[in-house]
Amino acid sequence: MRMKARRPEPAEICHKNMRFLITDRPTDSNLDKYMEELQKHGVKVVVRVCEPTYSTDKLVNHGIKVCDWEFDDGSPPPPEIVQDWFNLLKARFQEDPGSCVAVHCVAGLGRAPVLVALALMEAGIKYEDAVEMIREKRRGAINAKQLAYLEHYRAKARLRQKNGRNGGSHHNCSIL
Repeated sequence: MRMKARRPEPAEICHKNMRFLITDRPTDSNLDKYMEELQKHGVKVVVRVCEPTYSTDKLVNHGIKVCDWEFDDGSPPPPEIVQDWFNLLKARFQEDPGSCVAVHCVAGLGRAPVLVALALMEAGIKYEDAVEMIREKRRGAINAKQLAYLEHYRAKARLRQKNGRNGGSHHNCSIL
């Protein structure tokens, strides 16, 4: 006798001025409950990285932007989606520090957590720590192929907070 696997609850991942809400995908039938969750976390942007299963009209009517960036299940994101993701996050967190960006795939265990891990890595967290942070709230997140991708990904500090007079771009070096 097999029990039906329960999907994990939505998980908020926070680091400095960034907040992410990782969820499984909603459907038209549970979209109202999904909307409540988004509103509870103050979400203004949803990134959908799987095939559409719901109409975005209700979200858009509530002032929530939806980005459709579908990529293959079980795979790492293609470079153009990675770039779009970072562009979105830079703009969003600069415009409204501490705001929350929601991201979902089918179960919220593969594609969505990988994007959040990339953001954490670009903010200065080691990949192992980023994965652990996500897995604490999304048990079973990130498969072996995606883990290998994260291990070999080289962050460029695209989401590091700027600090000091030189904007942090010289890593606390003094230029004489």
